[in-house]
Amino acid sequence: MRYLENFLKWGGTKKEIICLAVSAVALVISIFDLVPLPFDAAWVAIVLCGIPIILEAVIGLITAFDIKADVLVSLALIASVIIGEDFAAGEVAFIMQLGALLEDLTVAKARAGIEKLVHLSPQTARVLRGEGEEILPAEQVQVGDVLRVLPGETVPVDGVILSGQTSVNQAVMTGESLPVDKSQGDEVSSGTLNQFGAFEMRASRVGEDSSIQRMIRLVQSADAGKAKIVGIADRWATWIVVIALAAAALTWLITGEMIRAVTILVVFCPCALVLATPTAIMAAIGNATKHGFLVREGDALERLAGVSRIAFDKTGTLTYGTPQVTCVKSITAEFSPKKLYSFTASAELRSEHPLGRAVIRCYRQSNEGDIPQPDRFEMLPGLGVSALVEGRRILAGNRELLETHGLHLDEQTMAAADRHLKQGSTIIFVAVDDKPAGFLALADSVRPESREMIARVSSLGIRPVLLTGDHTGAAENIAARLGIQEVHANCLPEDKLKWIGSCQERRQAVCMIGDGVNDAPALRKADVGIAMGGVGSDIAVDAADIALVDDEVKELPHLLALSKRMMLTIRCNLSFSMLLNFLAIFLAIAGVLNPVVGALVHNAGSVLVIVNSALLLKWRARRK
Repeated sequence: MRYLENFLKWGGTKKEIICLAVSAVALVISIFDLVPLPFDAAWVAIVLCGIPIILEAVIGLITAFDIKADVLVSLALIASVIIGEDFAAGEVAFIMQLGALLEDLTVAKARAGIEKLVHLSPQTARVLRGEGEEILPAEQVQVGDVLRVLPGETVPVDGVILSGQTSVNQAVMTGESLPVDKSQGDEVSSGTLNQFGAFEMRASRVGEDSSIQRMIRLVQSADAGKAKIVGIADRWATWIVVIALAAAALTWLITGEMIRAVTILVVFCPCALVLATPTAIMAAIGNATKHGFLVREGDALERLAGVSRIAFDKTGTLTYGTPQVTCVKSITAEFSPKKLYSFTASAELRSEHPLGRAVIRCYRQSNEGDIPQPDRFEMLPGLGVSALVEGRRILAGNRELLETHGLHLDEQTMAAADRHLKQGSTIIFVAVDDKPAGFLALADSVRPESREMIARVSSLGIRPVLLTGDHTGAAENIAARLGIQEVHANCLPEDKLKWIGSCQERRQAVCMIGDGVNDAPALRKADVGIAMGGVGSDIAVDAADIALVDDEVKELPHLLALSKRMMLTIRCNLSFSMLLNFLAIFLAIAGVLNPVVGALVHNAGSVLVIVNSALLLKWRARRK
């Protein structure tokens, strides 16, 4: 039960705490008669805590015929006052509002980890105009504008660095604990923090299209009220209100004791039942956020708890989605693999081909030293590159490039290259001074955490499946390395949809995890879609129910286990609430409970439900 912010300007946690504190003092004065007053001090609690409840109940009945917990509480308050139980009325109002405050604090804590993204949204931007700069609201930046970002400032929009070198803290978007060096040509995302150097950038995605705003939209759509099981609890609550009113009326008619009827109204209020589900869902969403997941709706976690199969896209999900040099093979004693690698990197230094850029990136990452500048460079479209490096003519490209220059590879070299090709690698053949010298194999490297993640998913009783558009050899190689038994290769988007549909026809709930545009239909079709939010496309993220912001797939088993734990918590909450309500009503009918004790028992149940749900905030699945 929340205060009527618009009606009484009541609202705000601080005001709630102050009113509760004043009410608590008033109740202590009332029960111990500490200060002589012309009226019962319990009326302070009735006014501060009870009137908002009564008004909310009346407005709910008039505007939407909403028969919920507030109706019972209001009747209990009014009946207690009528029979002269002022202290009981004040205590009921106080404890009900205390329970509401605990609920609000629990939900606020659960959502704090999610909603902090909203506060990180940049407010202003330095836009370069002619010779000077102009500070504008971030939402007024247009695509193509040139901006300057100083050290310590937040990047206002997505864009590409034009000049300058810096180090950017990307923790808000990727979860990386260390800053990432950026220079000319690198992309930067809105919401990230520029730590050291100033730089100029050109805006590429602004306003609602920027990375931080996209994540905020996911955050704002998280709503526990969308879960199906919440609707069930609400329907139960309505029937309980009707049963409680009937039981109170019959008890009064049979026994003639209004105090018993009032006690029934107090103890049978379905607050614990109504609190059982949303608090658990919001706490679970808060827990998931701490582990890098943005849950768009509570219903997704409910559905995730029932999946029996989980389908993975390969590229960008189980792998990094970027080619890596996996093998450097020299076939001549004149050059070591290290020297051949250096020659190839030099030849590709001015290349704009993705494979050439990958060779350069991997060479630099391997700390092999500086790349020698080529003395001459020529791009050969469809074949490769030709360059003069350290006085030697280097050819680097496909097999056709060498054959065009009259160079032929021996059977042993081709057999070694074929082994890499069957595993899904791409080969760059290299020749030095018109003689075959060896080759480089490039492949999409598997995320090191993928194998353990697959094993943990299997241990939860969920069957992992590989759905990929890659060819059979590459798919089966990756699946064997990760321990995935079921593989479907050469899948077009419609093939993925067909497979998911066939599983659903057999009543097998499916979770789909992907990152690309081609995965969007499958993400939407699956019972639960999880998109790789860091490397994934906008379309994939928008189609999914859950986004994995930092792409740490190792956290996936935790999310699966958390969804099952959430449902267990909800069932425990609902069972406990129902049992407590029915036990309390029998005791009230028998006259064992009076309104004061009944209020304590009932609200203790509500508090226990909230505390049990709050345990999900820090819950962590144990590794076997």
